[in-house]
Amino acid sequence: MLAGALLILLSLVRVIDDANDVTSSGTVSAALRLAVPIFLAGLGGLWAERSGIINIGLEGMMILGTWTGAWAGYQWGPWIGVLAGILGGALGGLLHAVATVSFGVDHIVSGVAINILGLGLTQFLAGLIFNTGEAKALGGGPRQSPPVDPITTLTLPVLSGGEIGGWKSPDWLGSLEKQHWFLLSDVAGVLRGLTAGMSLLTLVALLLVPLSFFVLWKTAFGLRIRSCGEDPYASESLGVNVYRMKYAAVIISGGFSGLAGAFLVTVAAPLYQDGQTGGRGFIGLAAMIFGNWRPGGLLAGSMLFGYTDAMNARGGGESVHALLLFVAVILAAVAVWQVVRASRIRPMVTTDLDRRTLRNAYIGIVISVLAALGLFVWFLNSEVVPGELVSFTPHLTTLLVLALASQRLRMPAANGLRYRRGEAR
Repeated sequence: MLAGALLILLSLVRVIDDANDVTSSGTVSAALRLAVPIFLAGLGGLWAERSGIINIGLEGMMILGTWTGAWAGYQWGPWIGVLAGILGGALGGLLHAVATVSFGVDHIVSGVAINILGLGLTQFLAGLIFNTGEAKALGGGPRQSPPVDPITTLTLPVLSGGEIGGWKSPDWLGSLEKQHWFLLSDVAGVLRGLTAGMSLLTLVALLLVPLSFFVLWKTAFGLRIRSCGEDPYASESLGVNVYRMKYAAVIISGGFSGLAGAFLVTVAAPLYQDGQTGGRGFIGLAAMIFGNWRPGGLLAGSMLFGYTDAMNARGGGESVHALLLFVAVILAAVAVWQVVRASRIRPMVTTDLDRRTLRNAYIGIVISVLAALGLFVWFLNSEVVPGELVSFTPHLTTLLVLALASQRLRMPAANGLRYRRGEAR
């Protein structure tokens, strides 16, 4: 229902501002492509933190995945590159597990060290391997690998076009999208963006959402991992090998981050390049927090960041202008919700904690109203958003989401705490 309401609002904003790129299939397709590596990195962070290990090293593990994925991919094909990328990230996860689980190193220190190690090691290996011999002859260099063959893409015939054996399929969704009708064309644009030219690896990544939820919340293995993140000593008293569970979760975390890196060199771009991850590991952490340490919320947060990044990549100054009205309406709705929430809390205020909660609700109302009015005035007095602000949009979105979502978040209780078998609590 919430997704449907947001789509209706987006459609209304598109019609008012004549910004057809807001829900176009090209924007949706770009958003999905940009969101997948963020989502995979965030999924890696989710697995680690559900076991009680903070994984700041997602960025470094992604970097290891890009290099190993490209190194294997240009020689033996993209799918071997994907497997190699997973292995490269898993090795980074193993190193993080050894440091934090076995030796009790501070999680933040270990993660930062892995980020530095991943960056330095891949730069050294790129100059050593990609800049010599056959790799150099194929187009490699000190800062990039030879090209990697792309992974096969899927397009649904009839609905989204494409060709089958020389037969050019109709494109019903594309035709409906071009009509620019209210809501119908927007739904067609979104569906076409999800069904035209989708990489097989993107489909695999999307399937990891229900798979991760099933494993973590519906199996004994997932229950043991989550119990280690909530109370490892209680888990130990019930016979759970806490060290083993933490090792497994952090290695899986590294594997997901390596898969995110492999996605960058096989789908997003057909080769490894220095600095390719661009901080996506850290944005993945932000998406994980926004999703309240759950796969579904993580996917929603990743799509949000991917969407704003896609608007930036497509040069959507006019489209971002339309989003000013979209965000203003959402903030107004948030203010209304805060008023209702405050009216429910007020009769039950008895303690200092209740008074602080009520005060925070009033502060949220004031901030939401002022921000909504400011964006609405900006929308009325401008026609396009400057390109510099469009470039900053993904980062601004990250800050706003974390600020607005902070009150409803609850991380695992033992997250980041040092565990030693047999010690008293």
